[in-house]
Amino acid sequence: MSRSSKVSITPKEQSKFVNRVEGLFSPEQFKLSNEDREHWGQDWTRLFEVAPLAVVFPNCINQVVELVRLANAYDYKLVPSGGRTGLSGGCVASNGEVVVSFDRMNQILEFNPVDRLVHCQAGVVTAQLQQYAMEQGLFYPVDFASSGSSQIGGNIATNAGGIRVIRYGLTRDWVSGMTVVTGNGEVVSANKGLVKNATGYDLRHLFVGSEGTLGFVVEAQMKLCAPPELQRVMIACVSSLQDLLSILQCFQKTLELSAFEFFSDLAMSKVLGHRGIDRPLSTVSKYYALLEYDESMTEVATQAFSVCVNHGWITDGILSQSISQSKRLWEIRDGITESIARFTPYKNDISVRISEVPGFLDDVEGIVKDHYPDLEVCWFGHIGDGNLHLNILKPQNVGISEFEKRCRKINHLLFERIRRRGGSISAEHGVGLLKRDFLSYSRSQSEIETMRAIKEVFDRNGIMNPGKVF
Repeated sequence: MSRSSKVSITPKEQSKFVNRVEGLFSPEQFKLSNEDREHWGQDWTRLFEVAPLAVVFPNCINQVVELVRLANAYDYKLVPSGGRTGLSGGCVASNGEVVVSFDRMNQILEFNPVDRLVHCQAGVVTAQLQQYAMEQGLFYPVDFASSGSSQIGGNIATNAGGIRVIRYGLTRDWVSGMTVVTGNGEVVSANKGLVKNATGYDLRHLFVGSEGTLGFVVEAQMKLCAPPELQRVMIACVSSLQDLLSILQCFQKTLELSAFEFFSDLAMSKVLGHRGIDRPLSTVSKYYALLEYDESMTEVATQAFSVCVNHGWITDGILSQSISQSKRLWEIRDGITESIARFTPYKNDISVRISEVPGFLDDVEGIVKDHYPDLEVCWFGHIGDGNLHLNILKPQNVGISEFEKRCRKINHLLFERIRRRGGSISAEHGVGLLKRDFLSYSRSQSEIETMRAIKEVFDRNGIMNPGKVF
């Protein structure tokens, strides 16, 4: 159906549309209250107006298909909702859209031990898949602080990365097949779990990272792998950002790291205060690196640590001696996002090639010092894959809109540095609403037009997650 042939929306037609939508679902699957619309119509950004028309909870593919076709017929927009842990406004519904929550499509449908494939619905929570893999004696390695809430469909839609990308890659690397309901109401089954499939375009990789703008992922076939051996965790005190790359190179010469994370002392202090836990080290340092590696490489890691100390790159450190201590050390890194949430941080999730990290850190530090000498700036990130998280914390006496306006003033300076270094304005959080207006810093005009053309193919009426990315 073309745009010109759609029904003109009037209050009467809106009521008719709502009634038609309500007729697709049971009472438990359809919500209209202000509280429900507010809850399911936003993500963790808290920076945008939330005003959806309704919230629906499909429990099967057919219901999603029927909803999409109805939305096309009435020219209504749909916004996907997974665990709502996004940080870019990618699942915010601000303009009378219908929120499509996948909370009820949360079943693991099948497991094939030969292929090591789990066929699951989009609403399966990341931690649920991790636990299921463990029960099969296997491992799902994609992990992040929000694993207890985030859903597989959302992970795929944003190509979620997390804390072990340096060893295991991103969500993209673990999707062996998927089923998508496109914006045209068609069901696409991409790759079907095959290892080899040389039959033209791999649509699976087109939908990964598309943020629900082409279609909604409803099912996925996720790969599992053999579990790693027990891991050891080290936290090292680092006085200079420049030394982080030297430490990474030193360790990688002799062992394979599972994680190489970084955070500032301010970030650690926020976690310690929020969770009421003690400092793991008596030494207070400006920055810290967290390293994870196989227990069998402990001696090698200790030797690398000594080399770093001798060069002055590390001033102090602590090595976990048990599984429980490893968890406590990881808690400091994992707890950062939660502990600073109450400050409504303005987030920048940025990346450059790993070799560019030291110079880029200098660039960013200079910009931040010049423009925000009076604000708390919380640093952390995945240095092992070139990904930095810059969080500017909102003072209590400053309104959200005023704070956001002030923070956005440096975006062009920050993103211009990223463009010069061939980096990305969004490493793993997606574009959503937050980065939409700055897409040209990472994508050429030709690339953007190509992406628009792709969206037109899969969502010709523009009903899927409107206003995001473009």
